[in-house]
Amino acid sequence: MRRTVTITALLLLTGGLGLVVGGILVLQQGTGLAALSGTPSATASPPPTLTEQILPPPPTATPAPAGLQPSEGGAGTPVSASTLPPAVAPPSPGESTAPPAQPSAASASVLSPTASPSLSPTSSPTALPNTPTPLALYSLRERVGVGSGLRRVTPELVSLLGFGWYLDWTVRSEGLRAAEVSYMPMIRLRNGQITPSGDALLAAVDALPGALWLIGNEPDVKWQDDVTPEAYAQAYHDLYALLKARDPTCQVAIAGVSQPTPLRLRYLDRVLQAYHQRYGHEMPVDVWNVHNFVLREERGSWGVDIPPGMDDAAGRLYDIDDHDDLALFRQQLVDFRRWLKERGQQDKQLIVTEYGILMPGEYGFPPEAVRQFMLDTFELMRTLADPDLGQPADGGRLVQRWCWFSLQDERYPTGDLVQPGSGQRTLLGDAFAGYTTSER
Repeated sequence: MRRTVTITALLLLTGGLGLVVGGILVLQQGTGLAALSGTPSATASPPPTLTEQILPPPPTATPAPAGLQPSEGGAGTPVSASTLPPAVAPPSPGESTAPPAQPSAASASVLSPTASPSLSPTSSPTALPNTPTPLALYSLRERVGVGSGLRRVTPELVSLLGFGWYLDWTVRSEGLRAAEVSYMPMIRLRNGQITPSGDALLAAVDALPGALWLIGNEPDVKWQDDVTPEAYAQAYHDLYALLKARDPTCQVAIAGVSQPTPLRLRYLDRVLQAYHQRYGHEMPVDVWNVHNFVLREERGSWGVDIPPGMDDAAGRLYDIDDHDDLALFRQQLVDFRRWLKERGQQDKQLIVTEYGILMPGEYGFPPEAVRQFMLDTFELMRTLADPDLGQPADGGRLVQRWCWFSLQDERYPTGDLVQPGSGQRTLLGDAFAGYTTSER
């Protein structure tokens, strides 16, 4: 259901900002990656990082969201109505709202895609029945993960919520790993620096044998890792080689772009092309990764802006009401799986390592609506399958694992699963635990 609100814009920044510690690996934006240098401190990994929050004034007669304190030029600075984008705006010239076009003949020779899928842009994969299928890579619990936010993951939290994996936007050698829960460390590329690096990174690899490593967080977003496609390709190459040499049993996943829109699929095409041109072969990706937010793409506006190194003025001009649109959420997954197939990657796993509702309740997202969105998306990703697009080893499912944002976050608390302080489950946490412990 569409909502009526008195505001028309919202600047949301997703993921976490990496804190740089110890020695660094210098990343030259647009030119690539320098050599490892120095010996980083052996202290603990940096704490989990928070999302930025820059919100326009809340709707009339509604108190400001918790934690929003206006400050000069910083997060929470009020935005006058005259500076807000219109509620409805047409796509910019050259940016269609249709799914991305197939690669050109020139790019096809570089990316070596398979034959185009038979699905039309408007067709939709079917859902699997509620009965288990014989072919499945993961149990339900193994599929469902969380972003830890401010909370350090403990056995008690795992038992309380029943998730099977988690991430914390950093690398923790001491991160909880057990038979019932796995940990995905994330190497950050923020501010032209790799964190962790040097001896600290090698020690972490030794401490986390067989881990699935995530290389970066939203390199397409200027408030997150903010990396041009060409620089990301070189950083990925060097880190992939380092991780595999140190631990041949590990897996490596590409960074998740904020949302798989045509604009950001073009960003990924540039990554693949830059890698091929520099190294003479296709980029090796063990596991594909994406975020699946629905946020505005417009330079200087709210949302996720324009990827670094790209000249576009706008992409998908989503509005606030689109943020929890299940049809858009589904279509982005279908579009990304189609993109993977066209590039010969259909047999790879796809994980969604971040998504959720970032906007506060006063913008039209009360707890009950967020709970329904969470459960609907869980069931969608559990059942969405198509033999022409999905992973064959997982019964044709389009998504293998997904991660809800978050356990608890003070700046974006709308999706919190546990309460600050007490750690007791919220309304969402109750629904989350009910889903992960159900028989499906």
